[in-house]
Amino acid sequence: MDIHDLKNMQPKGQRLLGLDVGTKTVGLALSDVSLTIATPYETLKRTKFTKDVDKLRSIIAKENIYGFVIGLPMNMDGSEGPRCQGVRTFARNLAGKIDLPQLFWDERLSTAAVTRTLLEADASRARRAEVVDKMAAAYILQGALDLR
Repeated sequence: MDIHDLKNMQPKGQRLLGLDVGTKTVGLALSDVSLTIATPYETLKRTKFTKDVDKLRSIIAKENIYGFVIGLPMNMDGSEGPRCQGVRTFARNLAGKIDLPQLFWDERLSTAAVTRTLLEADASRARRAEVVDKMAAAYILQGALDLR
């Protein structure tokens, strides 16, 4: 599925949820209902998969989500390494529990771009650690939304 398919499926008033899946956390970002702007939402600390899914279900219901944009951490040469396999496994397991459309989005350098922005804003190390994952999710989601 590509972003155009996902946008064409949008029910009125619903949003997309961006995910930056890491080994310890999942950064989350929300689109607006016009699919124009991505906003950092939350950083989930990963626990057991079923608990993570329960938290995502709660967010989906609360925020009226109809699909996912999931960051895919490609290697710089465009190949997929072990981290991509981990994200694809997470997405496959998620699809087995939550039946919503998924779109993978190349997230190369998203965390680096967000970190650079935070450094330029003179954010402390603790503050950067607190927000980088959800901001990376917003960066990923915004990239997909901008491709219109």
